Amino acid sequence: MAQDLQEIVELAADLLGAPATLEDRDFHLVGYAAHGDTIDPVRMESILHRRATEDVRTRFERHGIARATGPVRIPADAALGQLGRLCLPVRWNDVTYGYLWLLDDEQKVTDPARAMPLCERAGLLMARRARERDDLGWRVADLLSAQPDVRAQAAAELAESAAPEPPLAVAVLRTGAPEPLNPWMLPHSVLATLWQRDHVLLIPSGVAPRPVIDRARRLLEERGTPVRAGLHTGSSGLDAVHEGWLRARVAARVAPPGGTRDWTALGVLRLLRTAPDDALADAVRIPGTLAEHPDLEATARTYLDHAGNVQATARALSIHRQTLYHRLRRIEELTSLPLTDGQDRLTLHLALTLGPHLD
Repeated sequence: MAQDLQEIVELAADLLGAPATLEDRDFHLVGYAAHGDTIDPVRMESILHRRATEDVRTRFERHGIARATGPVRIPADAALGQLGRLCLPVRWNDVTYGYLWLLDDEQKVTDPARAMPLCERAGLLMARRARERDDLGWRVADLLSAQPDVRAQAAAELAESAAPEPPLAVAVLRTGAPEPLNPWMLPHSVLATLWQRDHVLLIPSGVAPRPVIDRARRLLEERGTPVRAGLHTGSSGLDAVHEGWLRARVAARVAPPGGTRDWTALGVLRLLRTAPDDALADAVRIPGTLAEHPDLEATARTYLDHAGNVQATARALSIHRQTLYHRLRRIEELTSLPLTDGQDRLTLHLALTLGPHLD
């Protein structure tokens, strides 16, 4: 289908004798065709970065293109180096799915309506792809259901139609933006859904997960919200996606804003998958009143992270060793946990490591 859309762009460029660009309604690049060497910064940006800037989108939408049913002429802006162009809305069933742009600074295109049948064809193809993506998204969401029979049915349906090649990678992106990801910016073989406020990506064998996650992150960060991402690789098939999602979810939960964590590298944080938060919180609760002293709590965490190495801990905290010894005595007093005892040190370390990630 993507090839059909590319062919439509090329046909439009030849028909109207102007460079053409097809973008979806969010101004992400779908296809482009050269006709001569005419170019301006807007077209260059779209081709190089596969999307127009937010400023360009705002500027062009002021001309009413989102509601237009026929060609709209956008005048040149010499101050911005922007050439004049034509916008042909790509619509199907009264819904705008994108825009066909033609550089036409000299207004040589006198009858742009000749290309509207091509735009209608592009609208049909884009609507069909959007519908297919929505259907697949619902099936992927069913793979994440808590009900085994729902998961089994979704796996069977996907196996008959668009089952991704195993082993599968499952990625979770956590953000405050509940809107689904734009499918045009993701590889066609990657399935995406929104489930329990997680953006979940199902990535087939042969597709590198990290670039896909980075691309999805950029799309979400455009909405002005930080993104935490988690990854689980090696799910053997569709029946293992549910567990892969739960593990990727833990990885995303402990990732820093703007970062990605891999399940395989979480170490003891994988315990977050083993029990509900309230049970874990009860199991690792620190005795005493250490939580009322954030500086001492940070000291304890740093000391234990450095395996009890006094010199390394003092250096990390930028304090004198005698100051550190004084703090360690206070920590023992507040917790009643002697730091010379291995089990007590483990208890405190687990509590300080898991505690910040428990609701």
